[in-house]
Amino acid sequence: MSILTVPAFDDNYLWIIHDGRHAAVVDPGDAMPILQELQRHQLILSAILLTHHHADHIGGVAALLEHAPVPVFGPSKDKIRFVTEKLQQDQLITVPGIELNLKVLDVPGHTLGHIAYFAPQQHWLFCGDTLFAAGCGRLFEGTPAQMLHSLDQLAALPDDTAVYCAHEYTMSNLKFAREVEPGNQDLLTRIDREKLKREQGLPTVPSQIGLEKQTNPFLRTRQASVIHRLQAAGKITLPSDEVSHFAALREWKNHYA
Repeated sequence: MSILTVPAFDDNYLWIIHDGRHAAVVDPGDAMPILQELQRHQLILSAILLTHHHADHIGGVAALLEHAPVPVFGPSKDKIRFVTEKLQQDQLITVPGIELNLKVLDVPGHTLGHIAYFAPQQHWLFCGDTLFAAGCGRLFEGTPAQMLHSLDQLAALPDDTAVYCAHEYTMSNLKFAREVEPGNQDLLTRIDREKLKREQGLPTVPSQIGLEKQTNPFLRTRQASVIHRLQAAGKITLPSDEVSHFAALREWKNHYA
């Protein structure tokens, strides 16, 4: 079983999971690059997996279904007209064609119905716009408490879990992370490594859960270093709770240049 990285738009990544013959696609915001990759690798589309309803994640579904009328898996709490298999927390599915076992995780915050897919055997995570490399998604529909709980779920996965997120936001996220934790040596090492990848035209994803727990400020909002930095920057007033810390950090990132 392999995964193909398919760039789309300015900074999206679409994912094709395949066994050399059949393939499933995750969050196909654009059909054309998917169809090109399927043809190039001589793959037969067998399923579509969606994490949430935003256009850059579902925009190519209609064209793909014209190419092949396959099952479309997606969140039960999002209204996506293409979805034939509506999913919810802890549901176990087997992706047809490639026979990949996945566990569904409800991860609201970016949207209210957002889900993620975890492959227990391969330790793969397809998390859409919930968790990014060194960052997390904006809260367009959910609350800080919901997003913090969602990120806690993902952080509880095995450290070697590969994080297949949906955007190449890593260098921007790392710039903010360094603002939050300038003394984090793991973070500084990561910045150098990811910068080299981008200079070589390589993607910075997938990341890994263990690395995110070391360097992603949104998974580190309970760390004293992050709390003290929020206080020093005037973003919180102690005493405060963990949800307030997360909310302040997300709001800071929203306006960080």
